[in-house]
Amino acid sequence: MLSRIAESLFWIGRYLERSDGTARILDVHLHLLLEDPWVDEDTACRVLFAVMGDEQPADTKPLNRADVFTRLGVDRQHPAAIAHSVASARENARRAREIVSIELWEALNTTYAKMPRKVAPDKAHEFFRWVCERAALASGIVDGSTSRDEAWQFFTLGRAIERVDMTARLLATKALTSDNGAGWPMLLRSCGAYESYLRGARGATSAESSAAFLVLDRLFPRSILVNLLRAEEALREIEPGAGGRVGFAGEAQRLLGGIRSELEYRPASELLANLSASMDRVQETVSAASDAVRMRYFPTNVVPVWTGDVS
Repeated sequence: MLSRIAESLFWIGRYLERSDGTARILDVHLHLLLEDPWVDEDTACRVLFAVMGDEQPADTKPLNRADVFTRLGVDRQHPAAIAHSVASARENARRAREIVSIELWEALNTTYAKMPRKVAPDKAHEFFRWVCERAALASGIVDGSTSRDEAWQFFTLGRAIERVDMTARLLATKALTSDNGAGWPMLLRSCGAYESYLRGARGATSAESSAAFLVLDRLFPRSILVNLLRAEEALREIEPGAGGRVGFAGEAQRLLGGIRSELEYRPASELLANLSASMDRVQETVSAASDAVRMRYFPTNVVPVWTGDVS
């Protein structure tokens, strides 16, 4: 497969998942601000910008929910915004038109065309739901109509790496914005995990079990562990036998396997006690793994990045 095509498929997967994950994080965060009248809105907004890799400079102008929504939602020029991710996914699909199916191209093109430039504050939740539904549609088209060849593996690799990063960011947002357990049901719902969690937990929602579910559950498709395993598998399928006797195919697989083992064998209580630091470590590792994938398979001078990537 051409490096150009593989790179486009990898970034389509990442940008689709990024638009979905950013919408989920903003939806949860803005709901928490509305539910807690005692929280300082300016501080909470600056924390969210920091979590998304876009920390605002200290100035006299206080930030509010509208600033968050505009900058991270509908700003088409900002690399961390939902609108920018949608446009980037479409652009990468255009570059790989000989591989991308007509159905996927039409789904991405329609989403891009219908992306609003302004949204009323009382319509924010509807906008976030719409973004998630459009991302699910595009991903479902790929799942249902793509042969499990190299094209599929690069798309899956990008989606899995981004999902790990976005779930880690969502958990970091929870760790930094609330010290009690009241927000955990909302956070689980934002991942589509609430019903699955209740079936497994069979009891009241607790901070420890909720965090463990989103990080370590082996059956839930958005858990960090599942997507680390999926990314490792994609790397093995892209280059079967490349690891030889050393056991791994390259630097990216070594990094992902290392953080997976670190999380997998850590007690849940210890994970929760250091949740913010653990999620920062996850984000740094997947960023390094993404760089390793780029250096091995897409050695070009033009690199699609966003402000959340850590070098």
